[in-house]
Amino acid sequence: MLAKGRIKSVDIFRGVTIVLMILVNTPGTWSNVYAPFLHAKWHGYTPTDLVFPFFLFIVGTSIAFAYQKKKGSAEVIKKITIRALKLIGLGLFLGAFTISFPFFKDFSEIRFPGVLQRIGVVFFIVSILYLYTNRKTLVLISISLLVGYWLLVTFVPVNGIASTLERAPNNLVNFLDVKVFGTHNYMPDYDPEGLLSTIPSLVTSFLGIFTGLILISKQEKKTTLLVGIGGSMLIIGSIWGIFFPINKAMWTSSFVLVTAGWANLVLALIYYVTDIKGIQFGSLFRYTGANAITVYFLSSFISKIMGSIMVTQELSVHGWLYQNLFVNKFISLEASSLLYALTVVWFYIRLAYILYHKKIFIKV
Repeated sequence: MLAKGRIKSVDIFRGVTIVLMILVNTPGTWSNVYAPFLHAKWHGYTPTDLVFPFFLFIVGTSIAFAYQKKKGSAEVIKKITIRALKLIGLGLFLGAFTISFPFFKDFSEIRFPGVLQRIGVVFFIVSILYLYTNRKTLVLISISLLVGYWLLVTFVPVNGIASTLERAPNNLVNFLDVKVFGTHNYMPDYDPEGLLSTIPSLVTSFLGIFTGLILISKQEKKTTLLVGIGGSMLIIGSIWGIFFPINKAMWTSSFVLVTAGWANLVLALIYYVTDIKGIQFGSLFRYTGANAITVYFLSSFISKIMGSIMVTQELSVHGWLYQNLFVNKFISLEASSLLYALTVVWFYIRLAYILYHKKIFIKV
């Protein structure tokens, strides 16, 4: 069971984020998806682009809760290191797995970066810095990383050519991904969870820490404070976006502020409804949040298997289920695709519910 006095809104927020991650990752077909459930093609953002930064944000909030006493003992560091390595290992496994014997892709085809890998790296670095620094230092680090990243990718030339923020070979972020990882990227020319863009993603979790510290403090009017902070970040990030475009693939500094702004606003709303007003809301999401990484990993792994096993020459298990159970003449293909995704989401919420009530909490 959840500990007495635990802040419900944080668990609900985490669960909502995982549910949205599954929803946007498993449509019936990528050919027919409503625009809000797709990532922006490059600059700009959609609701889907908020999902991953929301999770990194709540990772930071959870760090603030978990290490309130700020004891950086050898045992704590060991646990942090092991957890980070587990997350990275699971991510690498997903990037390497295939259903064909010997069950691993050819080395040249394995993707090295990934969602779980970034979570692991960010969790490790942010946790260590939180344990061994103070709030003022974390603020200075955050500002330095955001400004430094902006200057780095905007003004440092690539092979003697002025850097661009467009999707091109002389984009420093893309250039380093290709240079370091080669064929091991998600796309031939870049990776959305690549090397250089991990730097500003650290700040996403730092901002989550600051929100966590507000929630566990004795301050009054926490909801108002979170709304004010969230609104300010949205405004500053949007203005900065004029000069440094909001871009998830590059995880630009403006993207960090805008997504953290939305995260604060959404969390403030959930906090007000559940923790202040005591309204029962989002229990299903709390179940999912209790085994967040486990549910996310299983959804990715099973989806990969269903997309690889062929039922006919043209259709995988995934494709066959979608075509035969969800596509019909009464609704659009976009609606059919969304209905499939919602069914998948229901399955994993149900699984999370069973795990929760059997008191099975798999710590990764």
